[in-house]
Amino acid sequence: MGQRKNPKTHPKKEAKTPSVESKNGKRTEAGGDAGGGPKYSIFTWFVVLALLGVWSSVAVVYFDIVDYDSVIGKLTAYDTDGDGDFDVEDAKVLLGLKGADRPPVEVSPDKNTETSERVAETRSQQAEEPAEATSPKVPPEEVASEGEPTLHNDQVSGSQDVESEIQAAVPLPPLVDEDFVPDDPADSLSSYENEVHTIDTTGVLVEETPPTDSVAVESEQYLSGSKSTKEEVVEGDDQIEIPAEPEPQSETPKETDSGSEAQGIAEKQPGEKLNEKGKKKKPKLLNKFDKTIKAEIDAAEKLRKKGKVEEALKAFELLVQQYPQSPRARYGKAQAEDDLADKLRSNDMLQKAINSYREAAELPDVTSDLLRAALKRRAERQQFLGRMRGSLMTLEKLVQIFPEDISLKNDLGVAHLLLGDNKGAKQVYEEVLAVSPNDGFAKVHYGFILKSENKIAESISYLKEGLESGEPGTDDGRFYFHLGDALQRVGDNSQAYYWYELGHKHGHFASVWQRSLYNVDGLKAQPWWTPKETGYTDLVKTLERNWKTIRDEALAVMDQNTGLFIPEEENLREKGEWGQYTLWQQGRKVGNSCHGVPKTCSLLERYPEATGCKRGQIKFSVMQPGTHVWPHTGPTNCRLRMHLGLVIPKRGCRIRCTNQTREWEEGKVLIFDDSFEHEVWQEADSYRLIFIVDVWHPELTQYQRQTLSPI
Repeated sequence: MGQRKNPKTHPKKEAKTPSVESKNGKRTEAGGDAGGGPKYSIFTWFVVLALLGVWSSVAVVYFDIVDYDSVIGKLTAYDTDGDGDFDVEDAKVLLGLKGADRPPVEVSPDKNTETSERVAETRSQQAEEPAEATSPKVPPEEVASEGEPTLHNDQVSGSQDVESEIQAAVPLPPLVDEDFVPDDPADSLSSYENEVHTIDTTGVLVEETPPTDSVAVESEQYLSGSKSTKEEVVEGDDQIEIPAEPEPQSETPKETDSGSEAQGIAEKQPGEKLNEKGKKKKPKLLNKFDKTIKAEIDAAEKLRKKGKVEEALKAFELLVQQYPQSPRARYGKAQAEDDLADKLRSNDMLQKAINSYREAAELPDVTSDLLRAALKRRAERQQFLGRMRGSLMTLEKLVQIFPEDISLKNDLGVAHLLLGDNKGAKQVYEEVLAVSPNDGFAKVHYGFILKSENKIAESISYLKEGLESGEPGTDDGRFYFHLGDALQRVGDNSQAYYWYELGHKHGHFASVWQRSLYNVDGLKAQPWWTPKETGYTDLVKTLERNWKTIRDEALAVMDQNTGLFIPEEENLREKGEWGQYTLWQQGRKVGNSCHGVPKTCSLLERYPEATGCKRGQIKFSVMQPGTHVWPHTGPTNCRLRMHLGLVIPKRGCRIRCTNQTREWEEGKVLIFDDSFEHEVWQEADSYRLIFIVDVWHPELTQYQRQTLSPI
């Protein structure tokens, strides 16, 4: 017979018990071997007790002796071994039975080994940071609609010469490519307010309408839809850093570290205090209560940092449900919603994030750093969606709460500019310069405003000194552009081209001559083009073959004194009179403008490279004698401009593009790239009438033509 596995023997032997039939049909001896042995060994009792323990545990859970709901709710936040799921080893960490195996660079040890109760006790004993002073409360935000004016495409003024948008009196949309293209508001379940479309009545590009397909993203590295709708009751943070420069739509790199209570917020905020070593202090985001749930907050934040935004949002939502008084949990929820909005490219989700940022700021005992971070990010995301009035209100609250923070006042000035409120912006920057006369950011913007008021000479020193300061937010192509333009207008060409060259060296301009700011990289760049080079020879032939028909319709409209020719209003003229009658703008017909010139419009409708050019116009241009147009450049390299001569005086009319000057001929088409510097003189004895047709740059793909935002 085989040997017993239990080596222990006992002096007293029990009688052999009857054999029992087992489940597999074999009969076994219940008492031991033939030689006799203990009826129940110690090993057997050990197994029995273990089984009793298991069933006791089941009973404990079954009868709700343990709050298993709260434990289960934490499971996804405690992937401690980094294997992507929750398993037994993770459970041991969660229940405090084992320390995490993750490397210390990912999570510090004090975040893994305690249960929730032990974390609370330990954190209070450690007293890592002094208690935060209670921050001023943020009054509930008004929920009334902003009532911003709506300018639909059929209302676009025919006087807007889009070739000069860079000269606009307000900063244009951001020059960086953003990963998040706002959805079409029509696709949203939320009630959106009136949209702002295209160009306002001063010729300022105040928004870029998102593509019809909200999923489409621009392929070039410079531009995307950035401001698309208006403020609404509901109001993100896919980035970890809040930009130092108040270009609200610009995104910043994500952090990859996890652990500290400063997770998920700016590490380079303007106005941050420096410690004695000159290093920026980490923002204090946790109040006394938040420190007691720090481990849970860190676990949820770790998911967000790792890009698991859906799981992070669920974790933060659970924390908000369990601890509704926690500002840090609600701020984390807002950031997760912000990240998810970026991932899904959803306006509705971003509006939830904007609301959550506000809710976090309105909770009792919110730390001043979290209050500032939440409202600042809220203002940025409001601006991103085109909710300029809401952003302005948010920034006004911030300035009231933190009146000594100059950077917030600078942001407020930008908000005024984005609303077209130059007067309000000017007042803000005057206040900033009164207390901080060397603030470079305020100087370039103040100089920008002065130039928009045609105070050319006065603007130069502010723009120049602001750029020379090198402060964050000043190294912007628009400021180089306007400084150079102002210098040209006062006759200082050498200094103008010095700054243009510097702007080129800083990567803002393709060259000293080609100073457009909204560009697709790699497109062929030359000032003058032939019809064959463009590939649009059929269009050119149609224009030249029918030039008299086009001319006669234009003259008939002029003779009727209908008022359709509207003066150019963008401060491009040094002197003289210049009127324009626009048929298409941004790829759409302008109102009923074609009713007066039906044959001309019928000819053009066969050429989508012109009528579908969302970054151009089709228009008549009449210029009276004695007119001079300052040197200027268009905003984008994505188009070419055709000029068809209709009524051209024999002498005195000419156009310069870079260093080549040409004259128009009746019935002939001139083609040039208006992203290069060009200048116009009308020194004849009678008016000059031409027909302008913008076309897509021939090297743009069909996808790019469909997805590029309008200008």
